[in-house]
Amino acid sequence: MSSKTAVVVLSDPSTGTEEAVGRVFNALAAAWDFAQGGEALVVFQGTGTRWPAVLADPAHPAHELYTAVRKQVATVASGGCAITFGATEGLEGEGISTVAQNQAPGTVGVGSLRELAQSGYTVLTF
Repeated sequence: MSSKTAVVVLSDPSTGTEEAVGRVFNALAAAWDFAQGGEALVVFQGTGTRWPAVLADPAHPAHELYTAVRKQVATVASGGCAITFGATEGLEGEGISTVAQNQAPGTVGVGSLRELAQSGYTVLTF
């Protein structure tokens, strides 16, 4: 039986901390691992929507893993979060589409964790 796992990246690359890099690295490694035996999805949400532009840099320590994951794992980002945190251009540059199913008040719509859970995904947050 194959599994469905959604890996949600919430960490903020602008902090520049090892902890933030560790979170995104482990998120990507988890997505890679789950994709080997089932379906995986990476969702950049909150300040995590800033990560794709950062990870696109070949000098970043997680760039190779990010590139490998993007080749076999669907990747999306929260539209409302991207707008709020100034990440829209970086997402477009990486060809990452946005989702906005959760029409939370005061937003233009953000990614829905409820929808993922109802669709059978196990949701992991980093």
